[in-house]
Amino acid sequence: MAEQPNHDALLTPAEVAALFRVNPKTVTRWARAGKITAIRTLGGHRRFRASEIRRCLEMMEREGA
Repeated sequence: MAEQPNHDALLTPAEVAALFRVNPKTVTRWARAGKITAIRTLGGHRRFRASEIRRCLEMMEREGA
């Protein structure tokens, strides 16, 4: 069975924090507040869709310009 390519990678809170230049705890707070959507792994860890994070970054850049 061939694997399908992953079109939407999942990012860890640390990876998202690095993109936004914030603390990983801030990313967790944003997820709890519903500002960004988190997916829970079987172990209970949060993961974030790269496409959504890219959209958020682009939106913030437009607002700041």
